[in-house]
Amino acid sequence: MLMRVTLAPAAGVGLPSALRSMPCMDPRNALQSALAAGDSLRARQLLADAGPDGREALWSVLASAASGGSTSGRELLLEQLSASGVVHRFVASRLLDEASVDDVVQETLISVANSVDSFRGGAAVTTWVASIAHRRVVDHLRRRREAVQLPADVASPGARLSSQVATREALDGALRELPPPYREVVVLREVRGLSYAEIADHLERPLGTVKAQVARGRALAAHALHEGQVHR
Repeated sequence: MLMRVTLAPAAGVGLPSALRSMPCMDPRNALQSALAAGDSLRARQLLADAGPDGREALWSVLASAASGGSTSGRELLLEQLSASGVVHRFVASRLLDEASVDDVVQETLISVANSVDSFRGGAAVTTWVASIAHRRVVDHLRRRREAVQLPADVASPGARLSSQVATREALDGALRELPPPYREVVVLREVRGLSYAEIADHLERPLGTVKAQVARGRALAAHALHEGQVHR
């Protein structure tokens, strides 16, 4: 009995030469093609496949496309910045209360959407976005009417704690070092946003005492940020 043996063709044999020689498309080019075709599903898949290590290059593609008028590029860029937490982490490292952080994050994303037309790729997208976030943080602090004034021997009469873009760690450290009576009232006033009357009611202290302790606590916290320690 004769046995028929069928040999498998060598790799690539029988395939069209164009397919055998076709290189894998660069993710950036693939994303550009997806955006040009209006294929948001494909674009999202490419962004997901890139992971944290490859996203910066693809974000640059999104920003460049958005600056050229691509609605999909703009929407996907904002979606990526929001979902990745990049903006939130930057803002949270500079502001204390979460409500303010959320507000400034939203303001930053709005500013990115409004100014992306000016993106020219001279810097990484994260660097460009961080510069916008920094300006929004400064604007937020400037808008705050009740700010901690530094003692006269530390700064000019008009100097304010809110004008210092202090890190969360530094300010938390300053608050932790305050004597308890001052720490309580400053946290309730500056972090939780309670009114003087609400603080007085909550702590069962006279209103005048609360106002005096808030003023003193603010001064101590500001001095601590300037000197690196609280002088009791």
